[in-house]
Amino acid sequence: MKILPTLVLLLACAAAAPAQRSDWTRPFEAHRIIGNLYYVGTYDLACFLVAGDEGHILINTGLDSSAPQIRSSIESLGFRYQDVKILLHMQAHFDHVAALSKIAGETGAEVWSSPADARLLRDGGKSDYLPNIGEFAPVKVAHELDDGEVIRLGKTELKVVLMPGHTPGSAGYTMQVLENGKTYDVVIANMGSINGGTYFSGPKESYPGIAADYAHTFAVQKKLPVDIWVAGHASQYGLHEKFKPGEGYDPERFVDPQGYRAKVAEYEKTFREQAGR
Repeated sequence: MKILPTLVLLLACAAAAPAQRSDWTRPFEAHRIIGNLYYVGTYDLACFLVAGDEGHILINTGLDSSAPQIRSSIESLGFRYQDVKILLHMQAHFDHVAALSKIAGETGAEVWSSPADARLLRDGGKSDYLPNIGEFAPVKVAHELDDGEVIRLGKTELKVVLMPGHTPGSAGYTMQVLENGKTYDVVIANMGSINGGTYFSGPKESYPGIAADYAHTFAVQKKLPVDIWVAGHASQYGLHEKFKPGEGYDPERFVDPQGYRAKVAEYEKTFREQAGR
């Protein structure tokens, strides 16, 4: 009869555990997007390598179990895993940052973050406004990023664009890439999706000013010049329609300004319906 309390406890823990989908762990072929920007994530959890002669920048790390896949992807492209020098993220949720601590330890890379998300990284997600969203190994943050700051590593330049709401310190990055005599505006966007259990007003407001943060994000995203865009989930930017494993390098396949505008508008419409704005 002592089994029942144990069973109840196990069921409660299972209910509280964050949901994980099979496409978050399924491997996917690493590939070059444009210039020195590469995809090194899983089938749906997007991770990006910005490669350079003086070291690489890795954006997002997926789940804790994603680290070996990311390493394999980086090395399959001909780069050294140990040459990753800076670790960035787009939102401090477990499905995008759970392997940060592990990869930082394996490579010696520094973790850089917006101030608001740095707090979440340092406490392993415990202070997230969403209960049971998922915790992860606490992360040491070496540098806090300002909105508009330009990250420089050798010849690589990435501009920080804060896109708060999904987390208080969500961020995207922009870069310009010269390819075949043409300059492409590239946006690495944290899309304004809304998790269940998010409240925009009233006594349950998820955090002070969350609605204003979402509105700010959409306003900023609509103004960004964009030729090529990617996002934190492959499904958000239609990766699997744009690239099939085994296909050769062709940055034109990723040129999609209309798709970007449509996706931003889709998320903004959902926000305005839920927030009553």
